[in-house]
Amino acid sequence: MLKFTFANIRLFLVFSIIALLNIDLQAQEESESPFSISGTVDAYFRTNFNGLNKTEYDTNGDPIYDAAAPRTSFANDPGFAIGMANVIMGYEGDKVGFVADLVFGPRGEDAVFLSTGSAAIVNQLYVYYNLSDNVRLTFGNFNTFLGYEVISPAANFNYSTSYMFSYGPFSHTGLKADFTIDENWSAMLAVMNPTDYTEFNPIGKYTFGGQLGYSNDAGSAYLNLIYGEQSLSDDALFQVDLTTGWDLSDTFYLGFNGTYQTTDGTGFAGAAIYPQLNTSDSFAIGLRAEYFNELSDGGLVYGADTNTTAFTLTGSYTYGNFMLKPELRLDSVDGEAPFVDSDLMMQDNLSSFLVAAIYSF
Repeated sequence: MLKFTFANIRLFLVFSIIALLNIDLQAQEESESPFSISGTVDAYFRTNFNGLNKTEYDTNGDPIYDAAAPRTSFANDPGFAIGMANVIMGYEGDKVGFVADLVFGPRGEDAVFLSTGSAAIVNQLYVYYNLSDNVRLTFGNFNTFLGYEVISPAANFNYSTSYMFSYGPFSHTGLKADFTIDENWSAMLAVMNPTDYTEFNPIGKYTFGGQLGYSNDAGSAYLNLIYGEQSLSDDALFQVDLTTGWDLSDTFYLGFNGTYQTTDGTGFAGAAIYPQLNTSDSFAIGLRAEYFNELSDGGLVYGADTNTTAFTLTGSYTYGNFMLKPELRLDSVDGEAPFVDSDLMMQDNLSSFLVAAIYSF
């Protein structure tokens, strides 16, 4: 029997609106409607070569170990697993516009982990106003401008995510101003809620952000900053981040991300390179080689003064709007043995494999 819960009604309304907008878009596609609908759907299979692949229980039936996985965001469940359905609705006018970005599924829940109630499916929700051809104001909830990687599985080359991405901000709510300085240079200033408090501001303190960017036909580079108190304590978070990527030839691309984050000595520093090679029109292969150091005054992941290296080799086969991504990953931790093998012994490294299927629309 169908039960009419708040969640069911909410999903029914969301998909009804999407269906109505899609009908309107089809009717107006020849006249280039300012309305748009896009998104992704993804699922994956993941297994460990030298780690526990299931939850282990004690004699009382209580879980004692979960399946081994890197302590990074997304793509950490064993066996066949789902990512998320992502639906992005937007309107782009000459002066004003909006984006409503909705997520459903485990990846989406992890991305909006501090939201509750109806906001728990909102990945982005903002309106913007173009003051001029060179200045845009954005008001609302938007994904972070820091870092090389993003929440969308289709926009990252690697399917699993880095430590730097996982422990940096995901999203912000506030007001930002984007400035186009000339055809190559850009800048941004923002005042925002504490990091990832996207639904409202529970502590009455604010974070400030800034960005300076350069881009040309070959690539781009962005220097990003955030500063502000994230809790009721007096300690302010500071993060500086450099993201860059360049086409070094018609088939070879090289990206780089370096970041440093601290809150009264607790935080991390890291760097990663992202070389990618297109072997044909439909297949590419890429590596993420990451070094991640947790500061000595306190550890966020594996412990204070811990060094982690992670190598992720990903293939990407594209057929139209479909992508298939097989991926090998090796995580090694210096200073702790955080992973569990099939004999329930602790070890300092984990090798794993996954294959992800992603469809974009």
